[in-house]
Amino acid sequence: QVQLVESGGGLVQAGGSLRLSCTASGRTFSTYAMGWFRQAPGKERDFVAAVSPSGANTNYADSVKGRFTISRDNAKNTGYLQMNSLKPEDTAVYYCATEAYPYGLGYPTYNYGYWGQGTQVTVSS
Repeated sequence: QVQLVESGGGLVQAGGSLRLSCTASGRTFSTYAMGWFRQAPGKERDFVAAVSPSGANTNYADSVKGRFTISRDNAKNTGYLQMNSLKPEDTAVYYCATEAYPYGLGYPTYNYGYWGQGTQVTVSS
């Protein structure tokens, strides 16, 4: 059974940084693309960033380009989202996800089949 567990969320002031982690278990992590999504109160879940299985290819939402960095350490079965220059509008529950089928790129986002439980990120002004 595939499990994804996020950590690293919290409360930070605007301009600050956080690093989210997503640890996977249940299958070979290194063969599946992974991504980060977020959902603010009253809004739909939005794509944030994706990384290919090897880590060589990444994609970002326009709203986070230049501020967020997605990466992965396949030896640790863990993916990361480094978030810098945080803004109040980044406040949301952040979810990691992995694709259902191997060797994808993680974007477009119709292939995600497994999701974590989410971690809250709150950015105060």
